[in-house]
Amino acid sequence: MVDQALTGAFAPVVTPFHADLTPDAPRFLAHCAWLLSHGVGLAPFGTNSEANSLGTQERMALLDHLIDAGLDPRRMLPGTGCCALPETVALTRHAVARGCAGVLMLPPFFYKGITDDGLYSYYARVIDAVADDRLRLYLYHIPALSGVPITLPVIERLIRDFPSTVVGIKDSSGDWQNLSAMLDAFPGFGIFPASESLVSRASAKGAKGCISATVNINPAIIGQLCREWSGDNGPALQAQADAVRSVVQSFPMIPALKAVLASQRDDAAWAQLRPPLSPLSEAQHAALHAQLAACGFALPG
Repeated sequence: MVDQALTGAFAPVVTPFHADLTPDAPRFLAHCAWLLSHGVGLAPFGTNSEANSLGTQERMALLDHLIDAGLDPRRMLPGTGCCALPETVALTRHAVARGCAGVLMLPPFFYKGITDDGLYSYYARVIDAVADDRLRLYLYHIPALSGVPITLPVIERLIRDFPSTVVGIKDSSGDWQNLSAMLDAFPGFGIFPASESLVSRASAKGAKGCISATVNINPAIIGQLCREWSGDNGPALQAQADAVRSVVQSFPMIPALKAVLASQRDDAAWAQLRPPLSPLSEAQHAALHAQLAACGFALPG
């Protein structure tokens, strides 16, 4: 892995599937290449990638497909966190070996009410088992879905004990007070909010960009916002990004993202979801596209 701080917008890349529900590697590659062409990075196997519906070997094969095709792993931050420690270790070792810039690691999310000591021990054991100085680990705080908050004391201990390895966090709490507290407590840490709607506010306090679902469909504007939030055009960029975000997040996020890609690329295959997820209803589908049209949205390129 390269030893550089990641900045900017990253897409938790949506995963296309064939009709038989196997991952569609060619469409995945094309979408990732398109995202990179618009100046954003890749966070494959995140929440909006349906990562927890993908097997370990499926994730590895898709990552290999991207890198073997020539996409730059230095702009990749794959999700590697699983409930089972051996699976997390295997995925993390694989990402390190392929030269990815870092990994985004969920806490083990089945058991609830775990202690800070237990959570710290999980991350520490993963780091020790991977045993590679190239590892750059970004924590993934998403308590509404994981049920396992990554507290400030846990972050502090991990930074203290693994200062060159634990280098950042994605905060998907949706709680400005929590995000603000992280930014105050850990200056210089690679902190990424999960919504572009927080970019200007968080970047002013030291955030590094965002890792946001809607980067999948609005990469150019969100990428530019992350680069130019403090410039003269910053407020206009923030408003443009907010308009699209507010529409999409009012629907079930993953089906909505795939519906946009399917419709605007005239490619129905993009609408395929892996159960237990379900597509939008006809009414939702119509409302989504009407609201996006009303705010002037079109898929870049």
